[in-house]
Amino acid sequence: MGVNTDALRGHMDALLLSVLEHEPLHGYAIIEALQARSGGALSVPTGTVYPALRRLEQAGYLAGEWATVGGRKRRTYRLTAAGRTALAGERSAWREFAGVIGSVLEPRATK
Repeated sequence: MGVNTDALRGHMDALLLSVLEHEPLHGYAIIEALQARSGGALSVPTGTVYPALRRLEQAGYLAGEWATVGGRKRRTYRLTAAGRTALAGERSAWREFAGVIGSVLEPRATK
């Protein structure tokens, strides 16, 4: 079962920052990593990923540089110190959000 792209709205930044936490990747490799880490549930279109990468770079959370990979020029992105701080904040916000939603959706035990 795939995850609807609309359901990811508001979480894309955290997902992208997380995928780039340990190594720099180019755009298509980021899309592949999202798919692999989600067990195939996330199939994010390039039209969603590339604008988000540019926005995160402009915000200072990512640093991009051009490299030649397999004879093709690709822009590779890596997490900056500000990006690591933002990722920590995103993770904390996600835990809080998931806890609140879980407390509403999960049935409570009756006494």
